Amino acid sequence: MIVHSVKMPVGNGRIATKSRPLETMVHLKSSIVEVKKEDNCLDHALIISITKLTNDPNYKAYIQGRKIRPVVDHLLATRGIDVTNGGGIAELMRFQEHFKEYRIVFGGLNFEDILFDCLVDSEERINLIYGEVTRHYHVINSLTGALTGKSVCRGCNKRFDRGETHRCQEMCSDYVSSTMSIP
Repeated sequence: MIVHSVKMPVGNGRIATKSRPLETMVHLKSSIVEVKKEDNCLDHALIISITKLTNDPNYKAYIQGRKIRPVVDHLLATRGIDVTNGGGIAELMRFQEHFKEYRIVFGGLNFEDILFDCLVDSEERINLIYGEVTRHYHVINSLTGALTGKSVCRGCNKRFDRGETHRCQEMCSDYVSSTMSIP
């Protein structure tokens, strides 16, 4: 006698992020943009995110790894930022000084541990995610999509369920729950 155990598929339209590695989620979630460049992924991720925010016509070419190199080289040359040994907190701080009109935030896949947030007063937000295994940055275009329907408070970066009332001390008293996604 041969017994086969088959789990019946059940669709709910969402892809669970719990306990899946980032490298898998980058390929499954359309809200996470994979940075194709193996080296200097931080500066590529920043440029890709900014082109998405500004509706730049080169956005699709940049996410495919085309046309982006001259833009990145110009940025690094004019700002004097050295990322030959990789990009970390020090480099993020230098990029934040240059991109004052954007709030750069990055953390892990569940966005519970924010690793960098300069708390710049800006509505425009660059959300980056860092894969510790591959030591690689990627872009999050929609936090709600990346976190499978969870919302993230703009003030304190805490996750909460959609529809749930969330109050934090970072925002004004008339703050009502909001979701964050890059348009």
